[in-house]
Amino acid sequence: MQLWPLRERCARTVADALSPDRPWARVRQLDAERVVAEVAAETGTRFTLEGPCPGGQVGAAYVRWPDGHRAVLTWRPEIKLAEVRRGPLAVVDALRAVGYPAPATELAVQIGESVVVIQELLLGTKIDHLDNDALGQALALNALQRGQLAQRGDIPLMKLFLCSDGPGFCLHEPLRQFSQRSAALDDWIRAVGTEHDDLLAGDDAVHCDFHPDNMLHKGGAITGIVDWDGACRGDCRLDLITLRFGVLPGKCDPGVEGRLDAILDGMPDSVLRPAWAHMSLRMADWAIRHFGTDDVEYWVSLAERRVS
Repeated sequence: MQLWPLRERCARTVADALSPDRPWARVRQLDAERVVAEVAAETGTRFTLEGPCPGGQVGAAYVRWPDGHRAVLTWRPEIKLAEVRRGPLAVVDALRAVGYPAPATELAVQIGESVVVIQELLLGTKIDHLDNDALGQALALNALQRGQLAQRGDIPLMKLFLCSDGPGFCLHEPLRQFSQRSAALDDWIRAVGTEHDDLLAGDDAVHCDFHPDNMLHKGGAITGIVDWDGACRGDCRLDLITLRFGVLPGKCDPGVEGRLDAILDGMPDSVLRPAWAHMSLRMADWAIRHFGTDDVEYWVSLAERRVS
């Protein structure tokens, strides 16, 4: 789960948002040194830790295998390896089979109640400014995700959590208590949840965190999409809604937001409303628990644009 913090512009600080009267836990962070040691104890493979990957809230780290090649380590707490294999890793394998630039899985191992995955290090750096050409490439990749899981009914559908809490994200109580505006937003999210199934139907590959920080580029071309921890089966148009939330002011070309808004305007309400409600909940909750009021107000304001 990734959220993109904004600059400070309001009086309330992160400490205020996480004060004792608002005791919502932050998501656990990766302790890379400890995890690398645990992987060595479990598998006998000793990785060299090179340092953290940029961005992200839970964390990923660059590591080097004993043979010298570099890779990326990610860690997910409180999950079983079987769940990761039949979900995110299966989605990545299906997409790689059709040429999608997703990283190969080199190792996946259960460490206690957590899962550690070592993946291929793809070429390129994350996109800090989304131009219109890169947007076109992202849209083409999203189109490639359509229908790729039609024969994979074993891969779980995406859950939206519109009327109940998600596992460490999409929590409703922070919205209910933070402000009148956020509580009203939660009322709308729950109302949408009563009108729509909580499972996002479809046979597409869904990334679930499809935004510029998870897109790598080099020489004007997108070279990889990373951070597939939440990948599942469903309707890949949700990724375009995620992308709309991930396009920040000043970090995209003129016209990028308008192009995305036009695409969203053309979506059927049966897809747009529940998916928009899901992203509204996800981003507002995460900002309340991890950042300051400026971020919360930004995400709530963006969410309200399509509240009806």
